[in-house]
Amino acid sequence: MTTETMKTAGEQSSAPAASAARWKWRSSEGGVLNAFSHVFLLVWALMVGVPLLWALWSSFKTSGDILTHPWSLPSEFHFDNWSRAWSKANIGQYFLNTAFVVGLSTFGTMLLGSMAAYVLARFEFPGNRFIYFLFVGGMAFPVVMVLVPLFFVTKNLGILNTLPGLVLIYIAYSLPFTVFFMTAFFRTLPTTVAEAALIDGASHTRTFFQIMLPMAKPGIISIGIFNVLGQWNQYLLPLVLNQGDTKNWVLTQGLADLAVQQGYQGDWGALFAGLSIAMLPVLAVYIVFQKQVQAGLTAGALK
Repeated sequence: MTTETMKTAGEQSSAPAASAARWKWRSSEGGVLNAFSHVFLLVWALMVGVPLLWALWSSFKTSGDILTHPWSLPSEFHFDNWSRAWSKANIGQYFLNTAFVVGLSTFGTMLLGSMAAYVLARFEFPGNRFIYFLFVGGMAFPVVMVLVPLFFVTKNLGILNTLPGLVLIYIAYSLPFTVFFMTAFFRTLPTTVAEAALIDGASHTRTFFQIMLPMAKPGIISIGIFNVLGQWNQYLLPLVLNQGDTKNWVLTQGLADLAVQQGYQGDWGALFAGLSIAMLPVLAVYIVFQKQVQAGLTAGALK
């Protein structure tokens, strides 16, 4: 056997050993990263979940128990906290106002945003990119910068301190991100179906509402959930632009006012009940549409 043959045989015999060593090192590295990610997710879940659970079980305790034993479970469930929060603290009225405003504004945002995004994604015309970047540029301005102009605009239009005015403001506030998200989503959809519908004589309006919009359902649900969350928890805009009659207040205003009124002799049980009333609908919506949200976020990457 020659020297070259011996070298070749040695290299061939050492190759499986080296491959096994590399596989073992990568496997151990992957196990460490996997364990670290699980620990991180567990810590994050505790940081988010424990305060929510604490607020929920505090809503069934008396004010004295909350102050003296804040971390203990309720020895007795006081459901009257919820009734006092709903009626006496007007949380029920604020809840209905919020549902009205968020429902109409989300519908208007999704309708106008999806129509604008479809046109920007599917049609080429002069100024297409300019209009698109105008929408995208709207995301770069903090809300604080536009509060003063918005105040005078709504005052001159006669919609200051009104729920319809708040609906229009929420729509304008949510449109930039909606158009940005939906434009990218409509670009991932196949054009053959729409072209076939146009060849068959369908108008652009019918093609959009009966064909393209149903195909974009995952994206619509995803951005709709984000809009609901953002508008439901909005505080700065209603605080500045909805200062009138307390009957027109939304949940965030009512809860902030209720929290300011609390003291060591305050009704803390009703306050936590109000927080739970504001929190549970959002959690329920996300839990119900969780799969649709995940599908909408990953659909653009999979197509």
